[in-house]
Amino acid sequence: MNWLYVVGIILFLLGLMVSIALHELGHLVPAKLFGVRVTQYMVGFGPTAWSRRKGETEYGIKWIPFGGYIRMIGMLPPRPGEDPARVRSTATGPFQGLIESARDAAMEEVRPGDEGRVFYRKKWWQKAIIMSGGPLMNFVLAFVFSAILLVGIGLPADAPIVSAATDTCLIPVSEKRATCEPGDQLTPAAQAGLKPGDHMVSFNGATIGSWDNAIRLIRSHGPGPVKLGIMRDGKPMTLAVTLIAQDRPNLEDPEKIDKNVGFLGVRPTRVMEQQSIDQVIGYMGEQTSRVAGSIFNLPEKMVGVWHAAFSGEERDPEGPVGMVGAGRLGGEILASDLSDEEKIATFVSLLAGFNLAIGVFNLIPLLPLDGGHIAGSLWEGLKRAYAKVMRRPKPQYVDIAKVLPLTYAAALVMMIMAVLLVYADLVNPLTLTN
Repeated sequence: MNWLYVVGIILFLLGLMVSIALHELGHLVPAKLFGVRVTQYMVGFGPTAWSRRKGETEYGIKWIPFGGYIRMIGMLPPRPGEDPARVRSTATGPFQGLIESARDAAMEEVRPGDEGRVFYRKKWWQKAIIMSGGPLMNFVLAFVFSAILLVGIGLPADAPIVSAATDTCLIPVSEKRATCEPGDQLTPAAQAGLKPGDHMVSFNGATIGSWDNAIRLIRSHGPGPVKLGIMRDGKPMTLAVTLIAQDRPNLEDPEKIDKNVGFLGVRPTRVMEQQSIDQVIGYMGEQTSRVAGSIFNLPEKMVGVWHAAFSGEERDPEGPVGMVGAGRLGGEILASDLSDEEKIATFVSLLAGFNLAIGVFNLIPLLPLDGGHIAGSLWEGLKRAYAKVMRRPKPQYVDIAKVLPLTYAAALVMMIMAVLLVYADLVNPLTLTN
């Protein structure tokens, strides 16, 4: 196995662990700020690999790096009208038993004097902020990674610079070949003396701002003489070029052929084009919309993952990928033939995408996700606002324990999805090529 592949997997897992740690920090900081007692801050699941207690909180790392949590006391309220310090009668019924067991677990770490430090007794807006902190941290990370990608590194773009891969001969579009043969006619660019590295800056006096701009100017001109302004080794030059008419693939639909358009005969150079911070905001909006759409269609996408895992169908590049698959992509990026700059850009893009997906997914208003707790807090705020306007007695805390059976069902579905993704990522993984 290529050692760069292994390093790529390790680097992605480290990036994932840092993202998880910061997600949980997004919960921890407001929880402590609002006076909730937090007993544990853990990155990972399973057995504890390392931990250290500082004050009232145990900080640690667990062996399975696919999640994390903070443990706050009193996440669920006691049964309405019940004194939490008094022994109650045993609940009957399987669902009621589950609910009461969860209530007991939520209150077991509550010590005398902690009554005001339990989560459920906090104001509705404080609970909403605490539970929103994790997804918000993921959005911040996604924005930072996207800014590094767009502003610091840039996005791959075709520049109007003559590529070293430019053909010097004229190959008709009808001939399915990519190399020159003896007897082929020279291209107008070759006849005019254009060289690899020449930067095209003007066309008959019109400024060339991009490769797309250049190709449209050339095609729309048709055959005939033009003045082509270039920069060669930092010096401006003007070349006399005679364009010819050629049949070329349509720019919007390559399956169509445009007849007798102007033809120069150069290929662009692939560069990393830096963007402005304003474009990062637009980029984040587009990516968030795409991720939200994918999550909305998640059941349908998971059917595709099932067929890919057990029927050998091709994986959908727009479909979900698990942590194992993402780790493999990280390894593939580092072991690929991409340039160092392109490797860094692709890796940063992967981390940005995962943070964005984690943030959006956690906002689904369904327990055990953060969005379920946020929804409960907002509902509590609405109930209390309505009671205040109508001059009614202050309502009790929203009892999310009542939806725990649905929570366990949702958690089971998520576990099944996670296992299916791991299996699909092992037997039929997404790759850079698909």
